[in-house]
Amino acid sequence: ISTVQKIKKRERRKGERKVMPEGSPFGDFFDQFRDRFEEDHEPREARSLGSGFIVDATGIVVTNNHVIEEADEITVTLKDGEEYPAEVIGRDELSDVAVLQITHENGDDFPFVKWGDSDVGRIGDWVVTIGNPFGLGGSVTAGIISARNRSINRTSDVEFIQSDAPINRGNSGGPMFNMDGNVIGVNTAIFSPTGGNVGIGFAIPANDAKRVVSELREHGKVRRGWLGVGIENLTKDIAESLGIKLKKGAMVSRVEPDSPASAAGVEIGDIIFRWDGKEVDGSNKLSRVVKRTKIGQPVDVQVLRGGETITLKVTTGEFKMPEGGKKGTGKGHK
Repeated sequence: ISTVQKIKKRERRKGERKVMPEGSPFGDFFDQFRDRFEEDHEPREARSLGSGFIVDATGIVVTNNHVIEEADEITVTLKDGEEYPAEVIGRDELSDVAVLQITHENGDDFPFVKWGDSDVGRIGDWVVTIGNPFGLGGSVTAGIISARNRSINRTSDVEFIQSDAPINRGNSGGPMFNMDGNVIGVNTAIFSPTGGNVGIGFAIPANDAKRVVSELREHGKVRRGWLGVGIENLTKDIAESLGIKLKKGAMVSRVEPDSPASAAGVEIGDIIFRWDGKEVDGSNKLSRVVKRTKIGQPVDVQVLRGGETITLKVTTGEFKMPEGGKKGTGKGHK
């Protein structure tokens, strides 16, 4: 996937400091030279390369949001060398997933890959990654899943698959395959002090990516679940002070009025330790599982209240992005 970003000509601000000292005999000459240089060389274009994969015969392409987010023009090049202009169906910054559309002039179908179940992948399972490292073209690397459920930054709502399969610049957005030939991850990031691969790569789990792709195609944005509580981690010290055996969970410090939590009977002081059958070991985990819950879907939530376990039925609402926060952008964005 190649992109072009058009950099607009910089407008000189009023009162902007000149490079030449005031009164210099070369000042006027330098200003004329700079103006001519800017006229000859702007606007400029910034180009970048990444990877992606087709998941539908109609030409639906999945990649990373950071590959295309600043692009004015996007071109998808297939293995046979054919190039197709791409339209952005939607993109989501929180998950770093973007969906593109390419079309055959004669309406032919595209070859495509199939999603796999990323939840069944185990540490030690072999994986294969494909991408466009450093713009060299299609390249295949192999390795194993070295860890799961990795949180590598505070802004993402994704728990990444960690792999030792080499992932370099340009691999972003490419597929990670299991040994059945199904996509179980979207290659997204590396940890490296030099910018090159050092054996630790991260991929968005396919089950998360598939959900985001479906939301972007259907709604042009990603709708996320909302509970309406303030939470903090249950620590060992807090647990001991409360005299409870539970060691991990999310403790409710605030319940917003007219929220799903309020309607379900969640109270301040409740310790949420299981959501829809999934263990909650802290506030970050609760935030992620709530956001992944289908809006309007009732789920069983287990809380510890006064030393007793209580099961509440919670129906999630829709999460609203705070002003100035990251958001998904729908069809038509370039």
